[in-house]
Amino acid sequence: MTKTPSLPMNRRAVLALTAGAAGVMAAPWVARAQAKAVKVGMPTILSGRVAQLGTSSRNAAQMEVEKANAAGGLAGRPIELVVRDTKGQPQEAARVARELVNSDGCEILIDAEASTGAFAVHEVARDLGVLCIHSNSETSSLTADPKLKLPNAFRCARQGIHDSVAGGTYAAEIVNAKGLTRWATCSPDYAYGRDTTAEFVMYLKRFAPKAEVVAESWPKIFQPDYTESITKLLQAKPQALYSCLWGGDLTSFIDQAGIYALFAQMQFFAVNMADYTALTTVKNLPPGIHSGNRYIKTFPATPQNAAWGDAYRAKYGEYPTNWAWQNALAVNFLAAAAKKANSADGKKLAEVLRGLTIESPFGAEGKVTMRADDQTLVDYAVGWGTTIAKEPYVPEMKSVSWQRIFELEAEWKKDKGFV
Repeated sequence: MTKTPSLPMNRRAVLALTAGAAGVMAAPWVARAQAKAVKVGMPTILSGRVAQLGTSSRNAAQMEVEKANAAGGLAGRPIELVVRDTKGQPQEAARVARELVNSDGCEILIDAEASTGAFAVHEVARDLGVLCIHSNSETSSLTADPKLKLPNAFRCARQGIHDSVAGGTYAAEIVNAKGLTRWATCSPDYAYGRDTTAEFVMYLKRFAPKAEVVAESWPKIFQPDYTESITKLLQAKPQALYSCLWGGDLTSFIDQAGIYALFAQMQFFAVNMADYTALTTVKNLPPGIHSGNRYIKTFPATPQNAAWGDAYRAKYGEYPTNWAWQNALAVNFLAAAAKKANSADGKKLAEVLRGLTIESPFGAEGKVTMRADDQTLVDYAVGWGTTIAKEPYVPEMKSVSWQRIFELEAEWKKDKGFV
């Protein structure tokens, strides 16, 4: 049989064949590059006294978005973070959230609002049915109250009841050791301040029955002058003072109270103190403030947590905050859920998020879970310690076991009629 001779290929044919092969090989990468981005809207506070809430929330989320996109985004679709300023006003938070979805085309919301605005965004999520992850609000009822529960709304932030169990347990040990029976409170006058303070006092009295509250002060959120509150507290002569003031409100209170030597006259328990927002901003940080952890790179005391804190600082020129790790974790959960569901669809992501456990530098044992029944974050690091005036600021943190938190939280939910 005669073999058919091969014909020489001209230059044009060779180029056409080569281009075709290259096109086939490149197709997956082109498809990925051309895949429609998943727009994730972030209503948050970027102006005013607590602008650091918004900037650190945005920065941390963006840092994790870059990592997620490098790994393929959400099921092959790159994430585009769309951030808008709400100015700390609930009505503006609702308007911005609605606009992010209806006008900007966002398919997911990371609600990086304080509690004052989070409830407003929650109602927008109810109305529009969009997947929403609350990443800053700590008011317990947002996810604990079954009347507020939405299948499409989750909380990726610490919760007031969890901190109150830990804080009450810690404070009671000091009460019993030092006889600190006369207490006062000074917390912001809105849902988070009222609820968290009541929860702390409840556990304080449970573990230290002799403790009594002799004075209360409820300054308005973002209040510039605390003279009236400080005077009232000094006149009551408590042995200990509890506060869940936060951010600029906490630092302003401490700076002003220092002028009156308040901290020399009573023990101060500040649940929001152990956070670089406060630790690095207070002009004269009093030693020995009792504080719950918010974010410090030494707690949890793991290489992973320290590395994350250092990476954030290297990128943005400052240490991360409590708001930073929570918003970073929101992106981490979305990425993990999309990988498991092989989808970026909000409803499919919600189904996977319920009960999802992921590895995290912020976990008490290296992992965190989005609890299925109330769709809220658990197993994150919780502890209390006392401050010093320089790094590491809180050299020793005493952890409270999550088993203990779960037990007391279950009792609290039953008492509130939530279960």
